[in-house]
Amino acid sequence: MAPRPKAFKIRSLRGPQKYGVAGRSLPELLRKGGKLLQLSFPDCRLCLSEDGTELTEGYFHSIPENTDLILLAPGETWQGFVSDIDHFLNTFYTQKDDIVEAAQKLLSDEQAPKRQKLLVDLIQNLSENILAESREEDRKWFEGIESRFKNKSSYMRYSCESRIRSYMKEVSSYTSAVHPAARAEYKRITDFMLDKLKSVKYNGCYFDRREEEAVCLCTTEGWFSCQGPFDRDYCLCKHSINPYSNRESRILFSTWNLDHIIEKKRTIVPTLAEAVKEQDGREVAWEYFYQLLFTLENLKLVHIACHKKTSHNLTCDKTKIYRKRKRMRKISK
Repeated sequence: MAPRPKAFKIRSLRGPQKYGVAGRSLPELLRKGGKLLQLSFPDCRLCLSEDGTELTEGYFHSIPENTDLILLAPGETWQGFVSDIDHFLNTFYTQKDDIVEAAQKLLSDEQAPKRQKLLVDLIQNLSENILAESREEDRKWFEGIESRFKNKSSYMRYSCESRIRSYMKEVSSYTSAVHPAARAEYKRITDFMLDKLKSVKYNGCYFDRREEEAVCLCTTEGWFSCQGPFDRDYCLCKHSINPYSNRESRILFSTWNLDHIIEKKRTIVPTLAEAVKEQDGREVAWEYFYQLLFTLENLKLVHIACHKKTSHNLTCDKTKIYRKRKRMRKISK
């Protein structure tokens, strides 16, 4: 007795329309589906819409009826919902103007707060003007910014410089807490640090997308990725932001932190002050402290949710606090 036909819902990658097709075997289903979808190739395959698992004759008999299937032509692949999302995103960015217009119409009548937020976020993300650089190209981005800034990169560089300047100010303001006998030496060291910072323009390159990848924290388009909290090597939440894209993202980026792995206030500055006080003829390796305070040796860019304000319980490397003394060579007679 011949098995009864099994019914399935089949579509191709060329459109979302599904068709009901029944067959007693995999070859029969492929033949009927190919004819219906006009994909009558000898190497066509069927796979599950859910996860991309390819159908075999044995699998055909075990899966339930009405399962959603994808008919693939030679060279085509399908990864289930991953492919759906990829197609969804591609559609968004190829038809974004139409989608923004439709979302704005929906937003004008929407009352539910959650749906309002989703629509606002959608409009904001699709309205971004990432590649624009000058004030003339994206005037909205520059709203609230002084007229002396003519392009986005120069403002972002200034934003980074301001953060580094504030760190230097904190280090200098600690002078009053240093032991009186050591204040002059502490001041001399902070002056060295200030001169070094001026020579590298306060490391403003970290936020400037025009800079080389080796010294910049963002991509050439301006995307920044969270580097995770001080005690992790990466961000579990995959936080990212592009402050170059629109005014809202630029403002939100100000809440991201250049976090010190070894803490500035709790550890680095007090250790520097103590080192100056206890140097006893030794020379403080101020460059080591400079690296900890102002460079990516000890700084991580983190989303506000990844910025842990609890004590890091990390200390400076005692072997690097003072310069190594040069050994005197013995002169042979």
